[in-house]
Amino acid sequence: MTEQHSHQFERGTDGPKVILVGVDGSDSSLHAAAYAAGLARRQHALLAVVYVQPVMAAGAALGVPVADTTDEIAADLVQYIRDATERVKDIFEVRWEFHTFRGDPYNGLVTAADELKADAVVVGASEQAGHRIVGSVAVRLVKAGRWPVTVVP
Repeated sequence: MTEQHSHQFERGTDGPKVILVGVDGSDSSLHAAAYAAGLARRQHALLAVVYVQPVMAAGAALGVPVADTTDEIAADLVQYIRDATERVKDIFEVRWEFHTFRGDPYNGLVTAADELKADAVVVGASEQAGHRIVGSVAVRLVKAGRWPVTVVP
């Protein structure tokens, strides 16, 4: 009797089929998106660009239109990505999709990676000083140990 593995590889198909990149508009996340696009192109993989819209209950309770603001950010990111892919379409082509999830960045990316069946996750290094103490989203993703994680400065 042979042992069954949940993740079996076939010759000629090894490598990621879906590369997920988390973007939030920061410089490091845009560097991560560029890096992930290069990986996706070389691997002939789908690039899943994910923006996690924060849920700010306190802001919403005070009457701040948080959803409208984060929807605008998502729309701006989609337009930025479309413009960037249009500029390089004659140089190389990358298959990509844009997805929006709601929640905190870590749980949003975990949910996205699970739902999109990501084979690899790429994120930008945190630009917030406090994350050196508490732990960044990138560190938490690496510690989860569920996907190969690349952290781009």
